[in-house]
Amino acid sequence: MNYERNKIELEENGFSVLADLYSDKEISGIIACIENAEQDGNSFMKTKDLFAIRQLIKNVPELSDLLFNEKLIELISELSESEYFLTKAIYFDKPRESNWFVAYHQDLSISVDQKTELENYTNWTFKKGQYGVQPPIEVLEDTITIRIHLDKTDKNNGALKVIPKSHLKGIIRAESKDWNLENEFICEVEKGGAMLMKPLTLHASNRTTNGKKRRVIHLEFNKHNLTKPLNWLEHYGIKKPAHNNV
Repeated sequence: MNYERNKIELEENGFSVLADLYSDKEISGIIACIENAEQDGNSFMKTKDLFAIRQLIKNVPELSDLLFNEKLIELISELSESEYFLTKAIYFDKPRESNWFVAYHQDLSISVDQKTELENYTNWTFKKGQYGVQPPIEVLEDTITIRIHLDKTDKNNGALKVIPKSHLKGIIRAESKDWNLENEFICEVEKGGAMLMKPLTLHASNRTTNGKKRRVIHLEFNKHNLTKPLNWLEHYGIKKPAHNNV
């Protein structure tokens, strides 16, 4: 597979969509693995509007080999020449009856192992038993988000809307109108496909209106070590792609 187009789109526009990252059989295996997991503890959140699993690899370790198939490993390798590692893994299930939307925002928080006062680390939070913090901007700029779609997702069941190139403007205040909604793009993704995104890209999602599920595995990758003594809450190395000499 050649992901050069996706790499260019991600850098220039802040997002890219690709199909066929996983086969139907692979998606079925991923869904079965999640459904068979023990669902208790802080990391599992279940309401009528949302089912989410935080620290997904820690809580469902069997998923690791299913997610990191040859295509995903190849994709990450081609997106950057640096050594990237996984820093966040969350499973989201937006159920059929879910009726909420998410306004435009940037993903500005990372999950870390402790709270400590450090320069350029701001806006601390503590939710569901884990610390979040806004890190130095270069950490956010170098984050690669890969959203794996377990269902076909379109404008009727919560596909993400994005503002192309908004990641190039740095951190945008919530009340700012420093973007042009006329440029809004809806990222429709096939089942087994993925959406790539920079966290500083302004993104939002609408309510589900067609009664269909939208199950997504949200993965974030980075190459930076954090300022000591701070560490990423999640840190998983990535296998090298197995290149065939054919």
